[in-house]
Amino acid sequence: MAVSRRRFVTSVMAGSALAAASTTELLAAASSPAHAASPPGDVVGKVTVGYQGWFSAPGDSAPIGGWWHWSRDRFQPPSPSNTTIVSWPDTREYTHTYPTAYPNLGNGSPAVLFSSYDQQTVDTHFRWMQEYGCDTAALQRFNPTGDEGPTRDAMTQKVRSAAERYGRKFYIMYDVTDWLTMQSDIKADWTNKMLAHTASSAYARQNGKPVVCIWGFGFSEPSRPFAPGPCLEVVNWFKAQGCYVIGGVPTWWRQGIEDSRPGFLDVYHAFNAISPWMVYRARTVEELDSYYNNVNVGDMADCAARGIDYLPCVMPGDLAGGHRKHGDFYWRHIYNMVRLGSQGLYVSMFDEYNEGNQIAKTSETQATTPAGANIRALDEDGVACSADYYLRITADGGRMLKGQLALTSVRPTQPVVGGQPPNPGGNLAVGRPTQASSQNGPFPASNAVDFDANSYWESSGGSFPQWWQVDLGASYRIGRLVVRLPGGWGARTQTVTVQGSADGSSFATIAAAAGFTFDPATGNIVTRTLPPTTTRYVRLSFSGNTGWPAAQLSQVEVYAATDTPTDTTPPSAPTGLTVTGKSATSVSLAWTASTDNVGVSGYEVRSSGTVVTTGTGTTATVGGLTASTAYTFTVTARDAAGNTSAASNAVTVTTDAPTNADLARGRPTSESSHTQSYGSGNVVDGDANSYWESVNNAFPQWVQVDLGASRTVGRVVLKLPPASAWGTRTQTIAVQGSTDGGSFGTLAGAAGRTFNPATGNQVTITFTAAQTRYVRITVTGNTGWPAGQLSGLEVYAS
Repeated sequence: MAVSRRRFVTSVMAGSALAAASTTELLAAASSPAHAASPPGDVVGKVTVGYQGWFSAPGDSAPIGGWWHWSRDRFQPPSPSNTTIVSWPDTREYTHTYPTAYPNLGNGSPAVLFSSYDQQTVDTHFRWMQEYGCDTAALQRFNPTGDEGPTRDAMTQKVRSAAERYGRKFYIMYDVTDWLTMQSDIKADWTNKMLAHTASSAYARQNGKPVVCIWGFGFSEPSRPFAPGPCLEVVNWFKAQGCYVIGGVPTWWRQGIEDSRPGFLDVYHAFNAISPWMVYRARTVEELDSYYNNVNVGDMADCAARGIDYLPCVMPGDLAGGHRKHGDFYWRHIYNMVRLGSQGLYVSMFDEYNEGNQIAKTSETQATTPAGANIRALDEDGVACSADYYLRITADGGRMLKGQLALTSVRPTQPVVGGQPPNPGGNLAVGRPTQASSQNGPFPASNAVDFDANSYWESSGGSFPQWWQVDLGASYRIGRLVVRLPGGWGARTQTVTVQGSADGSSFATIAAAAGFTFDPATGNIVTRTLPPTTTRYVRLSFSGNTGWPAAQLSQVEVYAATDTPTDTTPPSAPTGLTVTGKSATSVSLAWTASTDNVGVSGYEVRSSGTVVTTGTGTTATVGGLTASTAYTFTVTARDAAGNTSAASNAVTVTTDAPTNADLARGRPTSESSHTQSYGSGNVVDGDANSYWESVNNAFPQWVQVDLGASRTVGRVVLKLPPASAWGTRTQTIAVQGSTDGGSFGTLAGAAGRTFNPATGNQVTITFTAAQTRYVRITVTGNTGWPAGQLSGLEVYAS
């Protein structure tokens, strides 16, 4: 797994290295003949967001396995002591989530997380991009030759599908961190795998060429030790393939100081576009202004003089570090780069919950954050912010970049739409997630809940029916609807049916089709009293418009019924709970729906009294389970008043035995000794060329792996690097096992095990299956080198 680039922080602020960039240099660059900037395309004139897509969870079928990027030990569920994240996502819009070992949220709900490997998750993210004006996604791609490669390959297809579905663009952004064989590998990866995706209508193009970004050339830290020559050769190779190549470069690229190695200027100038890294470089608005004056202005002049597009990185700020200032930091960064005249913006990042600089929907308060986990929510500085706040700032920033919003240093986006937190006694729709059957140009569905009477949603023209809907976030008993168009528009009548749904898929009519007449003389406002109805999703279906051949809305307000009775009646208990499927790590369930005097708002699946997943439908999949283990499940129903039903019938099911996978991959290791940098962790890292080597001339030696729990073990596979340089050798090896790590028994006695490069330098040892947690390989001799040596230790059940 690649080391995250985002933790590299330069030790200086923008004023400390100015001696390296003289005024004469800047004026000379600015006065040089400037080439015309590229015309608008999929990155020039657009907002691009960095997209990791790297979260996984047990039961999601991702090849990487485990809690990838959620946990330090990905084979154990994330918890306050086993985590890699500093921000908590808002999970209300994901249909499939996974239970964790975090404490319940502050409101008592279970702490669940999403998997990027679920197509629904990627679809949700790209729908947000569509709704909030994110034009293009830069899909991060780390060294694909390691164990994360198959998962990253699959994620590319998932991103492609989502981009095609929601009318977004995407391109491949290679990160060369720790990719020491990059120069040859990156070409093979592009030619053999990624090039095929450029056939998609969603693949980003600039100046008619497919876009590729290479992030990391010239950075000074040791994880990117490349010399200028190989880097320049790679850039020119991609350009020869007909690509438009973006360079993700150091902050101080132009001067070759601080985070940049010297001697790389020819590499940087070879790129078609330059995007200097800024994450963690600034923490305050004042520091952003310092960078603007002392770095960005000179960068822009240098790029303009050479016909290079300038696509600077902008960032919301580190939420965990308290940098955000309820949006002021992000807006200042966007404002500075737009007033500079930048050709486009690169937002870092869309979904980087690991380091707190995500713009994707995030927990609003401690009520929706794991209790006591010391994770900051969006209201961390005392200002209430809605979950989509930083997406809304991004949308406004994109409008300002494109000239649709006047340049302004004053943030136009309120932390909570309307200036107040959502209130069930007020407009239930304000700031809530929206969807629509179609969209005309830059008029998304979200405009109808943004509290701006002049922004609006418009469907594609010339065809009816069309629909628009809002998710209220929970079931409410509604009774009034207020619909608006911009005040200056001419009179028109739209034919509208009001519908409702508890689950977002099955809709019933609340109010039959009727003419909604909008008259500018009365403010272009239509108010409708509705029969009191409990619903979560409110949909307006349009069958006609006398003023324009499309459906149009500038504002939709939904209010609770004023006669809502006190509801003390719980729903009926769900019935017919059955198991519909199972695997080694998950169980799928189905049941018959409950009934309620007002309406069922959702269901809770419980195991041993603990809620393990929730949902609004009558099916659920519980993931993150242990193989070969018995679980008992029940289901309860809840209504909008918080009443909980009796439990359903109980079902008991035993998860499947694990597939015959390598039980040792990525697990903790220990050793009797090692020499130089050849530690025991190399035997379980999946890299055939890294290896463990004990100290020399001191037998016996041993290396062992902790499987995490007692498991049935009947076979081990031992490896040395496959290169022919590792000549044939015989090591005298015994296999031992232990359940407690202290007392070891023999699984396979000491014997000569011959490693031959002609047969892959691999030895398989089978033995009578036994329960063991710790597997130890003891070496007492080696004909090829006076030490114990292994590049791979794989452990299997059979």
